[in-house]
Amino acid sequence: MEHHRGQWGSNLGFLLATVGAAVGLGNVWAFPFKMGATGGFPFLVVYLILAALIGFPIMISELAIGRNVGRSVLVSYQRLGGGVGAFIGWLAMLSPLLILSFYTVLGAYCMQYVALNLSELMGLTSISHISGAQSFTDMLANQPMALLFTFLFILICFLIIRGGIKDGIEKFNKVGMPALFLMLVVVIIRAVTLPGAVEGLKFMFAPNLTPFTSLEGFLKVLSVAGGQMFFSLSLAMGITVTYGSYLSKKEDLVKNSLLIIISDTLVAIMAGMAVLPAAFALGGEGAEMAGPKLLFITLQDVFNAMGPAGPLFGILFYLLVSLAAITSAIALIEVLVTFLIDRDTLKGRTPNRSRLVALVCLVILVMAALVAADGLGANGLWVPFQASGRNLAASWLDFMDFISEGIAMPLGALIMSLLVGWKIGPAVIQEEVRLGDSHFNGALYRFYRVCIRFVAPIGMAFILYGQLTSFFAIPS
Repeated sequence: MEHHRGQWGSNLGFLLATVGAAVGLGNVWAFPFKMGATGGFPFLVVYLILAALIGFPIMISELAIGRNVGRSVLVSYQRLGGGVGAFIGWLAMLSPLLILSFYTVLGAYCMQYVALNLSELMGLTSISHISGAQSFTDMLANQPMALLFTFLFILICFLIIRGGIKDGIEKFNKVGMPALFLMLVVVIIRAVTLPGAVEGLKFMFAPNLTPFTSLEGFLKVLSVAGGQMFFSLSLAMGITVTYGSYLSKKEDLVKNSLLIIISDTLVAIMAGMAVLPAAFALGGEGAEMAGPKLLFITLQDVFNAMGPAGPLFGILFYLLVSLAAITSAIALIEVLVTFLIDRDTLKGRTPNRSRLVALVCLVILVMAALVAADGLGANGLWVPFQASGRNLAASWLDFMDFISEGIAMPLGALIMSLLVGWKIGPAVIQEEVRLGDSHFNGALYRFYRVCIRFVAPIGMAFILYGQLTSFFAIPS
């Protein structure tokens, strides 16, 4: 039966949209630099294990909960879990709101880099003689331009989302995701053929278990890989529950969960192959350790070092990152829009999607303006707890990220796994999943039950501890 909010036009459209939600800055930006910061191969191993043992059971649970209730993330959790469910739902609503406050700004930075390389290609400006660090510093200091591009980024998201699930989000991702994949393949081919790029591939794939030789090293890799997995797979931020609420009862949730996780992980690894070999080849010694600056400073230095073809590859790369940011941002915004649509519907009012989307985008713009004006802490704006000198107060971006990725997401996932595993019971999820897959029993269901009851809660407790430790640390 057609849902009052609409429904996916096809399962392919749902998959592309959900993979698009997962494939964002978490893959193209965070995955390579976090891999670089934790030794490469060890990070990849832990990430894959966590995706199988924690990511899969939580994703299938979120899809089942969303489809079972067919409402927003808050209502879905509330109806299944009562007061505890409502608390999880509010955390899942808080996360996308705070994430969007800085995600849209990072997306805007990517759009600025497209414009920067385009102007270089057209001969309007010359940046090849300027270091990537200087270009980035100049960009952060230019607050009016940052605000303008942030507005443009949010405007693009508004124009897509107001079309609805089928005619807006699904239609955009059917074009956007194949285009993103093709651009990524082109950039990879160029990156791996650079002199010295093989060292970057070795860093990623050659067995190296050095970080596992100490408990401290292992916990660091576990924490970083765990936080990255949740951000990359778009778990515990309401997206999967929301997109699941638009799904037909006939769809196979097991197959869809596996396809989403495999596709997202594949793109993340491909992003690493596009970034790290280039960083090793032209980024200088220790480029893989550049952290968040890897995308905006090190990679721009790489494109500057490529000669006349550099701006072209710069445009291509930052265009695909911008596209990835948009596919994720529209999913995060839809979480909030769906809540408002359902609220109007439950109160007997006919929701006006365009008006509600505009309202959400306006709130996000106000919050993002603060982050954009702050310039990643470069422009001297006051930040809560700034006097403490801790990582969580280094900038408005870090503060928003601390509440969302540091607390709300891992805490919400921890409580959700306990709720599903011990209160409402895994059998409720099994019953919903079996509507589209009668084979969700036997060994597969036993694997799911063990993971959601024991592995996920324990793993999430470690990840939450690691995230808090990281955010509360004082940089040396």
